[in-house]
Amino acid sequence: MDTLRNFKANAIIFDKDGTLIDFDAMWGGWALILAENLTALCGADMRAVLCEAMGYDLEKRKVLADGKLAATPMHLLYDLTVDVVIAKGFAKETAQQLVEEAWVIPEPVELAKPFTDMEGLFHHLHRQGIKLAIATTDDRAPTQAMLDAFDVGDYIETMVCSDDGIPAKPAPDMVLTICQRLGVDPAHVMVIGDTTADLKMARAAGAGLVVGVLCGVSSAKDLIPHADILIESVDELHTYSLVHANEAAQPLSGLNPDLAT
Repeated sequence: MDTLRNFKANAIIFDKDGTLIDFDAMWGGWALILAENLTALCGADMRAVLCEAMGYDLEKRKVLADGKLAATPMHLLYDLTVDVVIAKGFAKETAQQLVEEAWVIPEPVELAKPFTDMEGLFHHLHRQGIKLAIATTDDRAPTQAMLDAFDVGDYIETMVCSDDGIPAKPAPDMVLTICQRLGVDPAHVMVIGDTTADLKMARAAGAGLVVGVLCGVSSAKDLIPHADILIESVDELHTYSLVHANEAAQPLSGLNPDLAT
């Protein structure tokens, strides 16, 4: 796709969950673990009610695009879980104690299933002088652990996470903060994400190219109004990285939002 191939980014900002790694495996798996913990502590089955509140389809094992899991910081998911327990008839103080005991942090390595060879992709992009960054609604510690587990931490020049105290997506602040740190104009930056919050953030920040990926929680219909281009997954960026090193590289199969259905 010419739109992507012809945009020569000075920097690329990646979302993490749903873009670099499988969102359903990471966050769906975590929601089920939390629900099982609460069930054991509360003496009542909490799976259905918690998954519904968080936006996780138990039957399809799928995170819903418009659900809380798709783009909500951890501390707000914690508060939501307390509210769910209260709604089951527990007093607020008791609910807080139960959630504190049941709460677990998503296992950043065991649950992480990458969509591509991240080390290979980041290596090629880095060799071209493209600065790489991450903007995620996950916390910093698990994000860093995931990057280290896949041996790509050294390629990421900076990242903004939900516990950094910076306004979350879809506010533009994450992208603007990264651009300021890297010393690049947002107009020369590519932002890649799988949710409307990712793309709205990029658009509000004035990103030069807003790329939606279809491997995450959102459909093409969800992303079309906010994206410059849609691609199946970040795996297609291996071709992008080679285009700038080798003009004979094959064109990308990205979808033009104006044509996607």
